[in-house]
Amino acid sequence: MDLDALRHGSFSKLGEAITDWEQMTKKLADLQKDAKTNLKAKADKANWAGVNATVTREFVDKTAGEFTDAHTQASSITKILKDTRGELISYRTQLTDAIERGVKKNLTVMDTGNGTFTVTMNIHPDRAAKGTQVPEHTQQDVDNFRDEIQRILTKATESDNSAADVLKLLVDQAKHGFSDASYNDRDSAAEAVKAAKDMAGFMRKDPHKLTSTELNQLNENLIKYGNDPLFAERLATDVGAKKTLEFYAGVADPYQGYSRDPKMWEQAKQLQKNLGITLGTATLSDSDAMAGWERKMIRLGPDQLGIDDANDPSGFAVMSNLMRFGDYDDQFLNDYGEKLIAFDKERNVKDMSPWINNWNQGDLNFWDKNDRGRDPMNGFLQALGHNPDASTQFFAQPEGTGDGVDKNSELNDHLKYLTKDRIWLPDPTLDGERDFIAGHDALGHALDAATTGYSYDTGTDAVKAGGDHRTAATAGVMEQVAYLYGSEDGPKMLHDQPELADSLGKMAGAYIDDLDYELSGIGDHSKDAGDFPARYAGRAEFGNQGAIDFLSVLGQNEDSHKAVTTAQHLYTLSMLDSHPPTSDANMNHARDVMAVGAEARGILDNSRVQQAETTYGANSEEANKELGRSADWKKLMVGAVVAGGVAAIPLPGSTAAALVIAPLAADTITNTANTMLGHEIDKATAGAESDPLVQSQVTSRDFYRQGVDDLGSTYDSYFKDNQKAKDTADDQQWIEETKSSYLGTGSHENDYRGRPPYKD
Repeated sequence: MDLDALRHGSFSKLGEAITDWEQMTKKLADLQKDAKTNLKAKADKANWAGVNATVTREFVDKTAGEFTDAHTQASSITKILKDTRGELISYRTQLTDAIERGVKKNLTVMDTGNGTFTVTMNIHPDRAAKGTQVPEHTQQDVDNFRDEIQRILTKATESDNSAADVLKLLVDQAKHGFSDASYNDRDSAAEAVKAAKDMAGFMRKDPHKLTSTELNQLNENLIKYGNDPLFAERLATDVGAKKTLEFYAGVADPYQGYSRDPKMWEQAKQLQKNLGITLGTATLSDSDAMAGWERKMIRLGPDQLGIDDANDPSGFAVMSNLMRFGDYDDQFLNDYGEKLIAFDKERNVKDMSPWINNWNQGDLNFWDKNDRGRDPMNGFLQALGHNPDASTQFFAQPEGTGDGVDKNSELNDHLKYLTKDRIWLPDPTLDGERDFIAGHDALGHALDAATTGYSYDTGTDAVKAGGDHRTAATAGVMEQVAYLYGSEDGPKMLHDQPELADSLGKMAGAYIDDLDYELSGIGDHSKDAGDFPARYAGRAEFGNQGAIDFLSVLGQNEDSHKAVTTAQHLYTLSMLDSHPPTSDANMNHARDVMAVGAEARGILDNSRVQQAETTYGANSEEANKELGRSADWKKLMVGAVVAGGVAAIPLPGSTAAALVIAPLAADTITNTANTMLGHEIDKATAGAESDPLVQSQVTSRDFYRQGVDDLGSTYDSYFKDNQKAKDTADDQQWIEETKSSYLGTGSHENDYRGRPPYKD
């Protein structure tokens, strides 16, 4: 900051600019409100079909979001400009006051350009006219005057430069459109940028020389600013892609880092999470600097880093463990995954893993005793599990495949490779489960996100606020999953990949309405869209046989059986709630719904019984124990929350905090206090509290009896408050149809139409 620029600077132009920005911000606030309440709200309610249902609605949603981002960015810019103008005017006042005080001591200051200045005497005592009183000053006065001027100019320079840095970073965040980065004042943004520069200094150090105190300070800043766009981008670009990988590998290396100090282990663990979140935030920037960082990171993937730490890992090995945490740019994840899979395919041959072997001791993951972090595919898939849109894109159904999937050529290559062709090996720590394959678990998480539109470990509150996230794209992934695991190889695949069972159960539960629709017809004819309407555009198409095959395979596993059975039960209840026995039309709907629900339940239960008997022997103690655990599926309803057209059902004992996000009837009321659905959830909760023990053994005969009894209880509940309607209904025929669907068509359909149990 030149002295004269500050001293004589006119900030009126900046003031006019601020006024313009304030007016623009107000206008954008109105546009944002209008876009949300009119444009988006009307699009959400519109009954569009075909291309309009997907492309146009997504375009409208994005456009409405752009108005919000435009307002956010304009507001941030306005605040930054106002703060900076206020500070510069304050520094100008300080400078003027200082110069006036200097004059009183016979001192003046002159601008010599490029931020420099000189201090001179106003009147030299030797040259003063006779009678002129020359103010006295000491050398200390000169030094103090010079230092004061310098301090003011330095602060003004910092204010001006930090504002320029912040504004440039803010605008560069989005190459097209606007950034959603929000700041209430210039100082908070400037502090974030300064913190990034300081922490980049730590990360450029030799990690071997990093102290526990410095690592703790780095973690504290990453926690504080990890979701701050300007901090994240500046840190990533200042450190650089390669140095970021080298730094984390050096800290994580058990043979040098945390072995010296027990506190370092916990700090290194937190660094993995905090740095991963920060890098994810950084990738959301569209700036040229971040685009270059991302390209460099992907190029580094296949190559070893050339360091002595962590067994000289490849770029993939390090970055995949960092990306287990955070929200990453969809395109970056897809580009990274394409390169990783291509590299992996070349080396994952001859029954050997290029990652998990005796000579690779590069442990880089602190967060899972069943996953040391040697296989980079695991971390990448966990990243997809936290980034649903990216996962849906990565496993997208190939274009031009038409409706549904009925042949291998209609499968996504990535999905086919990861589920059928790739060599997966367990990678536990010393206290982990020896046979647990963490990669299968991670694959399940990625597919869960790809099919539901939610992160695999999304909490109940987010589901309550978000509702149903399914789209034609997520359904396209689901169709492939159902085809793969409902195929002839499905029982063996599920048996060989038990870590996927809970995720497959969640996926099927999320599409239980579409599966029921497929069961509602005669084969692939006369399916009833009136009873089972599509809840979203481009609903999943499994085919009648495909739905039966898929359910028959999921019924074979305890975890997937429980998840799907619970989702089916709640969906049926919600459909009955939406068609109360107040008219013949409603009761006809209810009758159809119960018949299809009974058939689905029968397919699942029959598979559960047949698999238990095949594995352990009919009526054996072990088989009966298996059925005893499966009969207790209603306890999954404990803690279930209904909102936004879905039920969020907790999965206790799952490999991660997880929910089944099951669809409900569209007009199911949010307040379930007076509905069958609400009563069933309350009963399950009360039952769990009064009887926490699982029934130890259940015979197959009793297992089926309980299934019939559940259906009977549902039937009675439907007519509980309307005995007159029950009297007018064809009671006996309804009962027989429901029993037949469960015990006849449903339960034994597997014998000649579904998939047989797996045999070793």
